[in-house]
Amino acid sequence: MTNKTLTRMDLADAVHEEVGLSRNESADLVESVLTQMSDALAGGDSVKISSFGTFSIRDKAARIGRNPKTGEEVPITPRRVLSFRPSHLMKDRVAAGNK
Repeated sequence: MTNKTLTRMDLADAVHEEVGLSRNESADLVESVLTQMSDALAGGDSVKISSFGTFSIRDKAARIGRNPKTGEEVPITPRRVLSFRPSHLMKDRVAAGNK
């Protein structure tokens, strides 16, 4: 099992190889897609990519947490968090890769 991380440059190189765009055009295309996704999520919209999964924003309410070291109660402020739910196809593909 490798610990390689897929980067923007890796995606741009893949677009360059598959589509045949120049490296600069490929990098611009990847950047444009990621910007569109980021803007949609920042605006509170979900991003659904067929056969991959859904990125969505969840609002978490304020609550009381506890410091595990001291046991002291600490207020946790409300916040927005990004969540990802993989599609069934993606789950199956990842599970098959573990064999």
